[in-house]
Amino acid sequence: MAEVFTAFPTSIFNENAQIPMLSGNNYAEWEDKVLLTLGCSDLDLALSVDEPPIPTESSTPAAKANYECIRDSIPNSVKVKAYMKAIDEQFVSFYKALASTLMKRLSSMTFDRSRTVREHIMEMRDIAAKLKSLEVDMSEPFLVHFILNSLPAEYGPFKIFYNTHKDKWSINELLTMCVREEERLKHETPESVNMVTHGKRNANKGKSVSMKKKSTFDKDACRFCKKKGH
Repeated sequence: MAEVFTAFPTSIFNENAQIPMLSGNNYAEWEDKVLLTLGCSDLDLALSVDEPPIPTESSTPAAKANYECIRDSIPNSVKVKAYMKAIDEQFVSFYKALASTLMKRLSSMTFDRSRTVREHIMEMRDIAAKLKSLEVDMSEPFLVHFILNSLPAEYGPFKIFYNTHKDKWSINELLTMCVREEERLKHETPESVNMVTHGKRNANKGKSVSMKKKSTFDKDACRFCKKKGH
């Protein structure tokens, strides 16, 4: 066992052994660091093995002697399991409040185009991951619908396409499709403004452009996934 332990680089152990000061929002990290340090130092026996039973009158002399030897070699202190449990219970209310805050934040998020749709979806996915670590789990299809509902009105046709599509998307698939739709909307918006502004002066020209686009577009192809048949 000693040979296995010495095989790890000292720098890695020293880096992982840096236990942060326990505060109101880092209990999970603090606990992981404490358990890692105790385990690497081979000092986690009290956490992994239950306390030996107190000898009774029927116990053998050897068992009684071993217990007395152990008891006399360790100073009086709070049992580590009870101590860790007390700390854990102290932070239960904090985690409940944090979960509630994250849920409110997730449910109120809307895509306002102040950043890219990719960044918007990734933030919502990160919040869902934090909620999962707090034992507030949500399925991937539920999160997909949550994200779709956060998109503005111009994504309406895109939402209809998903709702009428027979397949369900993963978060990564939704991310890819939303990025494509964002790019499509960016290219269509200036063109639409130009058509409205100069429509009366260039009616014939606008009509010819429209007819040209119509002739090059495959009416059987989906505007979102570019596939035929649905």
